[in-house]
Amino acid sequence: MNVAVIMKPVEKNPGCELDLGWLNSVNVNLTAVNDFAKQLAASKSLKDEYRAAWILKAITLIDLTTLAGDDTNSNVSRLCFKATKPIAEDLLKELGFSYDKGCPIKTAAVCVYPSKVPDAVQTLKQLGYYKKVNVASVATGFPAGQTPLKSRLEEIRYAVEKGANEIDIVIDRSLVLTGQWEELYREIQQMKEACGLAHMKAILATGELDTLNNVYKASLVAMMAGSDFIKTSTGKESVNATLQFGIVMARAIKEYQQKMGYKVGLKPAGGVRNAKDALSWMVLVKELLGNDWLDAELFRFGASGLLGDLECNLYEFVTGKYPAAYEFSMG
Repeated sequence: MNVAVIMKPVEKNPGCELDLGWLNSVNVNLTAVNDFAKQLAASKSLKDEYRAAWILKAITLIDLTTLAGDDTNSNVSRLCFKATKPIAEDLLKELGFSYDKGCPIKTAAVCVYPSKVPDAVQTLKQLGYYKKVNVASVATGFPAGQTPLKSRLEEIRYAVEKGANEIDIVIDRSLVLTGQWEELYREIQQMKEACGLAHMKAILATGELDTLNNVYKASLVAMMAGSDFIKTSTGKESVNATLQFGIVMARAIKEYQQKMGYKVGLKPAGGVRNAKDALSWMVLVKELLGNDWLDAELFRFGASGLLGDLECNLYEFVTGKYPAAYEFSMG
């Protein structure tokens, strides 16, 4: 089974001047978005070995995440072990792979709180996977983003200093809801500067932005300010990653690329729990952005429970039986 997972170098987004005229021209067609979302949700075109190949691909796009109040060194280390060997070894062999040095089957990143970055870095170094599996850290007062800007910037710098090479920042949603686009732009610019060489993913918390027009505008502002990825949610909102939000964000990404010449990544997070959800998102990306985005450099799933269902689906493909989740090791 051939699964292309070679990381393609993508030039980092430098951002551009804030263009309020561009923002004011935004007008999302809600009916068209809902119709396309229904088509994606109903898609059943992937079957048998093709479906299994897409599921393997989905595993390589996961930011395997733990963001719990009771996180310890041991469960962060366990997460890192799972990231480097995401599916059972005997199952992997049945699919034509083995966990040797050249094995492409690993998650894209582990994602933790800033205080747990040293634990993740240490474990991945011991396993020989540091920077083969990225260390992502949430920052900037996650999940609400309501701490003072100075504290939010210091949190980014701390995580980068401790070894994180990806930072998932949260925007101040109140700036979107009150139309303070210049302030939002300046804040994100400062966050990008604090990230240094680390890639920055801007979490929009789409479920709290009220309208799809606001989602589109916030996407554009984040990209204008230099975000390398735009991400749907923290996973803590009442409404997280929906296909409607993904469609709007993908169209904003495409428009930005056509106008500015830079590719920005997309990361759904929160609510992507099973293979059907993951495949719908991958079809969305393929249809709206193209094959270049079906790569960990430009597309990620932020998830904690998704990997378990993907592994169970692969087991079903090989054996014909869907297992109980407890039969596999947890992330």
